[in-house]
Amino acid sequence: MVRQEASETQAGPTLEPTRPQSVAMVGVPFDGQASYGRGPALAPRRIRQALYGGRNRMYTEAGVNLDGDPRWRDVGDLAVPDSLEAFDEITQAVECLLAQGCRVLSLGGDHSITYPLVRAFSHRYGPLQILQLDAHPDLRDQLDGNRYSHACQFARIMEEGLASRLVQVGIRFTTPDLIQQWQRFGVEVVSVSEWSCPLGFTWEGPVYMSVDIDVLDPAFAPGVSVPEPGGLTTRQALDWIQQLRGDLVGADLVEYNPGCDPAGHTAVVAAKLCKELVARLMA
Repeated sequence: MVRQEASETQAGPTLEPTRPQSVAMVGVPFDGQASYGRGPALAPRRIRQALYGGRNRMYTEAGVNLDGDPRWRDVGDLAVPDSLEAFDEITQAVECLLAQGCRVLSLGGDHSITYPLVRAFSHRYGPLQILQLDAHPDLRDQLDGNRYSHACQFARIMEEGLASRLVQVGIRFTTPDLIQQWQRFGVEVVSVSEWSCPLGFTWEGPVYMSVDIDVLDPAFAPGVSVPEPGGLTTRQALDWIQQLRGDLVGADLVEYNPGCDPAGHTAVVAAKLCKELVARLMA
Protein backbone atom coordinates (compact mmCIF):
# COMPACT_ATOMS: atom_id res chain seq x y z
CA MET A 1 0.00 0.00 0.00
CA VAL A 2 1.22 3.50 -0.82
CA ARG A 3 0.16 5.78 2.00
CA GLN A 4 -0.13 9.52 1.40
CA GLU A 5 0.20 11.90 4.32
CA ALA A 6 -3.08 13.59 5.12
CA SER A 7 -1.89 17.03 4.00
CA GLU A 8 -0.71 15.90 0.56
CA THR A 9 -2.67 16.28 -2.64
CA GLN A 10 -2.02 15.24 -6.19
CA ALA A 11 -3.67 16.38 -9.38
CA GLY A 12 -3.59 13.08 -11.23
CA PRO A 13 -3.45 9.95 -9.10
CA THR A 14 -1.54 7.08 -10.64
CA LEU A 15 -1.71 3.49 -9.59
CA GLU A 16 -0.01 0.40 -10.92
CA PRO A 17 -2.29 -2.30 -9.60
CA THR A 18 -0.82 -5.63 -8.65
CA ARG A 19 -3.87 -7.40 -9.99
CA PRO A 20 -7.01 -6.46 -11.95
CA GLN A 21 -9.19 -6.37 -8.85
CA SER A 22 -6.94 -4.11 -6.77
CA VAL A 23 -8.60 -1.18 -5.00
CA ALA A 24 -7.58 2.47 -5.23
CA MET A 25 -8.72 4.78 -2.43
CA VAL A 26 -8.78 8.42 -3.49
CA GLY A 27 -9.79 11.54 -1.59
CA VAL A 28 -12.10 14.08 -3.23
CA PRO A 29 -11.88 17.17 -0.99
CA PHE A 30 -14.74 19.11 -2.55
CA ASP A 31 -17.70 20.78 -0.83
CA GLY A 32 -18.56 23.44 -3.37
CA GLN A 33 -22.15 22.22 -3.69
CA ALA A 34 -22.94 21.85 0.02
CA SER A 35 -26.03 23.83 0.96
CA TYR A 36 -25.60 23.85 4.74
CA GLY A 37 -22.08 25.23 5.17
CA ARG A 38 -18.60 24.09 4.27
CA GLY A 39 -16.54 21.42 5.98
CA PRO A 40 -16.80 18.09 4.11
CA ALA A 41 -13.77 19.03 1.96
CA LEU A 42 -11.67 18.46 5.09
CA ALA A 43 -13.02 14.93 5.53
CA PRO A 44 -10.45 12.85 3.57
CA ARG A 45 -7.63 14.17 5.74
CA ARG A 46 -9.48 13.53 9.00
CA ILE A 47 -10.61 10.05 7.94
CA ARG A 48 -7.01 9.13 7.14
CA GLN A 49 -5.84 10.42 10.51
CA ALA A 50 -8.35 8.13 12.23
CA LEU A 51 -7.58 5.24 9.90
CA TYR A 52 -3.79 5.33 10.24
CA GLY A 53 -3.47 6.88 13.69
CA GLY A 54 -3.65 3.98 16.13
CA ARG A 55 -2.42 0.51 16.88
CA ASN A 56 -4.38 -2.24 15.11
CA ARG A 57 -6.59 0.37 13.40
CA MET A 58 -6.00 -1.26 10.02
CA TYR A 59 -7.63 -4.59 10.83
CA THR A 60 -11.07 -5.31 9.39
CA GLU A 61 -13.75 -7.13 11.34
CA ALA A 62 -12.84 -10.32 9.46
CA GLY A 63 -9.28 -10.04 10.76
CA VAL A 64 -7.67 -8.82 7.52
CA ASN A 65 -4.76 -6.46 8.13
CA LEU A 66 -4.98 -3.80 5.41
CA ASP A 67 -1.61 -2.33 6.37
CA GLY A 68 0.76 -3.50 3.66
CA ASP A 69 -1.87 -5.52 1.80
CA PRO A 70 -0.92 -5.24 -1.90
CA ARG A 71 -4.53 -5.54 -3.02
CA TRP A 72 -5.22 -1.86 -2.30
CA ARG A 73 -3.49 1.52 -2.33
CA ASP A 74 -4.22 4.97 -1.02
CA VAL A 75 -3.42 7.22 -3.97
CA GLY A 76 -3.93 10.51 -2.11
CA ASP A 77 -6.29 13.38 -2.84
CA LEU A 78 -7.39 14.97 -6.07
CA ALA A 79 -6.63 18.67 -6.41
CA VAL A 80 -9.85 20.09 -7.81
CA PRO A 81 -11.18 23.65 -8.13
CA ASP A 82 -13.88 24.95 -5.86
CA SER A 83 -16.39 25.19 -8.70
CA LEU A 84 -18.46 23.04 -11.04
CA GLU A 85 -15.36 22.59 -13.21
CA ALA A 86 -14.32 20.09 -10.54
CA PHE A 87 -16.89 17.61 -11.81
CA ASP A 88 -15.16 17.03 -15.15
CA GLU A 89 -11.81 16.68 -13.40
CA ILE A 90 -13.21 14.15 -10.95
CA THR A 91 -14.69 12.11 -13.78
CA GLN A 92 -11.44 12.17 -15.76
CA ALA A 93 -9.26 11.21 -12.79
CA VAL A 94 -11.45 8.28 -11.81
CA GLU A 95 -11.68 7.12 -15.42
CA CYS A 96 -7.87 6.93 -15.41
CA LEU A 97 -7.92 4.73 -12.32
CA LEU A 98 -10.63 2.49 -13.74
CA ALA A 99 -8.67 2.14 -16.98
CA GLN A 100 -5.86 0.58 -14.92
CA GLY A 101 -8.18 -2.19 -13.79
CA CYS A 102 -8.90 -0.79 -10.34
CA ARG A 103 -11.97 -0.70 -8.23
CA VAL A 104 -12.22 2.71 -6.64
CA LEU A 105 -13.29 3.95 -3.22
CA SER A 106 -13.70 7.73 -3.08
CA LEU A 107 -13.65 9.71 0.16
CA GLY A 108 -15.66 12.94 -0.04
CA GLY A 109 -16.46 15.66 0.14
CA ASP A 110 -20.09 16.61 -0.19
CA HIS A 111 -22.52 14.20 -1.83
CA SER A 112 -22.60 16.08 -5.13
CA ILE A 113 -19.36 14.29 -6.08
CA THR A 114 -21.31 11.06 -6.58
CA TYR A 115 -22.61 12.42 -9.89
CA PRO A 116 -19.18 12.79 -11.57
CA LEU A 117 -18.00 9.58 -9.91
CA VAL A 118 -20.91 7.54 -11.23
CA ARG A 119 -20.44 9.16 -14.63
CA ALA A 120 -16.89 7.75 -14.73
CA PHE A 121 -18.05 4.29 -13.71
CA SER A 122 -20.90 4.26 -16.21
CA HIS A 123 -18.48 5.13 -19.02
CA ARG A 124 -16.64 1.91 -18.21
CA TYR A 125 -19.41 -0.42 -17.08
CA GLY A 126 -22.58 0.97 -18.60
CA PRO A 127 -25.65 1.78 -16.47
CA LEU A 128 -25.02 0.80 -12.87
CA GLN A 129 -27.12 -0.54 -10.07
CA ILE A 130 -26.72 1.82 -7.12
CA LEU A 131 -27.18 1.14 -3.43
CA GLN A 132 -27.47 4.46 -1.58
CA LEU A 133 -27.25 4.58 2.23
CA ASP A 134 -28.54 8.03 3.20
CA ALA A 135 -30.92 9.99 5.40
CA HIS A 136 -32.03 12.08 2.41
CA PRO A 137 -33.11 11.03 -1.11
CA ASP A 138 -30.94 13.66 -2.88
CA LEU A 139 -33.34 13.48 -5.81
CA ARG A 140 -34.47 17.11 -6.04
CA ASP A 141 -34.66 18.58 -9.50
CA GLN A 142 -33.05 21.71 -8.09
CA LEU A 143 -32.34 23.37 -4.75
CA ASP A 144 -32.45 27.16 -4.66
CA GLY A 145 -32.02 27.18 -8.43
CA ASN A 146 -29.00 24.88 -8.34
CA ARG A 147 -29.39 21.62 -10.28
CA TYR A 148 -25.99 20.34 -9.13
CA SER A 149 -26.46 20.75 -5.40
CA HIS A 150 -25.68 17.86 -3.07
CA ALA A 151 -29.47 17.47 -2.86
CA CYS A 152 -29.81 16.78 -6.60
CA GLN A 153 -27.09 14.38 -7.73
CA PHE A 154 -29.26 11.28 -8.01
CA ALA A 155 -31.77 13.14 -10.16
CA ARG A 156 -28.95 13.96 -12.60
CA ILE A 157 -27.70 10.36 -12.49
CA MET A 158 -31.12 8.91 -13.26
CA GLU A 159 -31.98 11.51 -15.91
CA GLU A 160 -28.80 10.74 -17.83
CA GLY A 161 -29.31 6.99 -17.71
CA LEU A 162 -26.13 6.42 -15.70
CA ALA A 163 -27.97 3.93 -13.48
CA SER A 164 -30.57 1.29 -14.28
CA ARG A 165 -31.55 0.79 -10.65
CA LEU A 166 -31.43 2.93 -7.52
CA VAL A 167 -32.10 1.44 -4.08
CA GLN A 168 -32.23 3.89 -1.16
CA VAL A 169 -31.78 2.70 2.42
CA GLY A 170 -32.12 4.82 5.56
CA ILE A 171 -34.28 7.58 4.12
CA ARG A 172 -36.18 9.47 6.82
CA PHE A 173 -36.86 12.80 5.15
CA THR A 174 -39.14 13.40 2.21
CA THR A 175 -41.53 15.90 0.65
CA PRO A 176 -44.27 15.61 -1.99
CA ASP A 177 -41.87 16.60 -4.77
CA LEU A 178 -39.40 13.92 -3.68
CA ILE A 179 -42.16 11.31 -3.67
CA GLN A 180 -42.92 12.32 -7.26
CA GLN A 181 -39.23 11.88 -8.10
CA TRP A 182 -39.25 8.39 -6.58
CA GLN A 183 -42.15 7.51 -8.84
CA ARG A 184 -40.64 9.19 -11.88
CA PHE A 185 -37.36 7.26 -11.64
CA GLY A 186 -38.69 3.99 -10.23
CA VAL A 187 -36.58 4.24 -7.10
CA GLU A 188 -36.75 1.37 -4.61
CA VAL A 189 -36.97 2.81 -1.09
CA VAL A 190 -36.30 0.37 1.73
CA SER A 191 -38.71 0.96 4.60
CA VAL A 192 -37.67 1.41 8.21
CA SER A 193 -38.76 -2.13 9.07
CA GLU A 194 -36.39 -3.51 6.41
CA TRP A 195 -33.27 -1.54 7.29
CA SER A 196 -31.69 -4.48 9.10
CA CYS A 197 -32.40 -7.08 6.38
CA PRO A 198 -29.82 -6.61 3.57
CA LEU A 199 -29.76 -10.28 2.58
CA GLY A 200 -33.08 -10.07 0.76
CA PHE A 201 -31.60 -8.13 -2.16
CA THR A 202 -30.17 -9.59 -5.35
CA TRP A 203 -28.07 -7.62 -7.78
CA GLU A 204 -27.42 -8.33 -11.44
CA GLY A 205 -24.43 -6.63 -13.03
CA PRO A 206 -22.07 -3.95 -11.68
CA VAL A 207 -23.06 -2.38 -8.36
CA TYR A 208 -21.98 0.99 -6.97
CA MET A 209 -22.48 1.87 -3.29
CA SER A 210 -22.82 5.46 -2.08
CA VAL A 211 -22.61 5.91 1.69
CA ASP A 212 -23.64 9.25 3.13
CA ILE A 213 -22.55 9.09 6.75
CA ASP A 214 -25.72 10.90 7.83
CA VAL A 215 -27.51 7.60 7.18
CA LEU A 216 -26.41 6.85 10.75
CA ASP A 217 -28.36 8.15 13.69
CA PRO A 218 -26.62 11.25 15.10
CA ALA A 219 -26.04 9.28 18.31
CA PHE A 220 -23.46 7.26 16.34
CA ALA A 221 -22.20 9.93 13.91
CA PRO A 222 -22.87 13.51 15.04
CA GLY A 223 -20.27 15.03 12.71
CA VAL A 224 -22.50 15.79 9.73
CA SER A 225 -23.93 19.00 8.32
CA VAL A 226 -27.57 17.85 8.22
CA PRO A 227 -28.26 15.38 11.07
CA GLU A 228 -31.52 13.43 10.96
CA PRO A 229 -32.53 11.55 14.14
CA GLY A 230 -33.86 8.02 13.85
CA GLY A 231 -31.18 6.57 11.59
CA LEU A 232 -29.28 3.33 11.24
CA THR A 233 -26.92 2.06 13.88
CA THR A 234 -23.28 1.65 12.93
CA ARG A 235 -23.84 -2.12 13.05
CA GLN A 236 -26.71 -1.93 10.56
CA ALA A 237 -24.65 0.15 8.13
CA LEU A 238 -21.77 -2.32 8.38
CA ASP A 239 -24.18 -5.18 7.67
CA TRP A 240 -25.34 -3.50 4.46
CA ILE A 241 -21.71 -3.15 3.37
CA GLN A 242 -20.48 -6.59 4.41
CA GLN A 243 -23.50 -8.60 3.31
CA LEU A 244 -23.99 -7.09 -0.14
CA ARG A 245 -24.16 -9.92 -2.64
CA GLY A 246 -23.16 -8.65 -6.04
CA ASP A 247 -20.32 -7.34 -8.17
CA LEU A 248 -19.33 -4.22 -6.24
CA VAL A 249 -17.13 -2.17 -8.58
CA GLY A 250 -16.95 1.12 -6.69
CA ALA A 251 -18.11 3.10 -3.71
CA ASP A 252 -17.98 6.49 -2.06
CA LEU A 253 -18.13 7.67 1.55
CA VAL A 254 -19.36 11.26 1.80
CA GLU A 255 -20.73 14.12 3.92
CA TYR A 256 -18.55 13.71 7.00
CA ASN A 257 -18.01 17.24 8.32
CA PRO A 258 -15.03 17.56 10.69
CA GLY A 259 -16.23 21.02 11.69
CA CYS A 260 -19.21 19.36 13.39
CA ASP A 261 -17.06 16.70 15.03
CA PRO A 262 -14.77 18.41 17.59
CA ALA A 263 -14.20 15.24 19.59
CA GLY A 264 -13.42 13.17 16.50
CA HIS A 265 -15.97 10.43 17.22
CA THR A 266 -17.45 10.51 13.71
CA ALA A 267 -13.97 10.33 12.17
CA VAL A 268 -13.45 6.98 13.90
CA VAL A 269 -16.80 5.73 12.59
CA ALA A 270 -15.95 6.93 9.08
CA ALA A 271 -12.58 5.15 9.23
CA LYS A 272 -14.36 1.95 10.27
CA LEU A 273 -16.77 2.19 7.33
CA CYS A 274 -13.84 2.98 5.05
CA LYS A 275 -11.98 -0.19 6.06
CA GLU A 276 -15.01 -2.38 5.50
CA LEU A 277 -15.69 -0.79 2.12
CA VAL A 278 -12.09 -1.49 1.06
CA ALA A 279 -12.43 -5.09 2.25
CA ARG A 280 -15.71 -5.54 0.39
CA LEU A 281 -14.26 -4.10 -2.80
CA MET A 282 -11.31 -6.51 -2.49
CA ALA A 283 -13.60 -9.52 -2.09
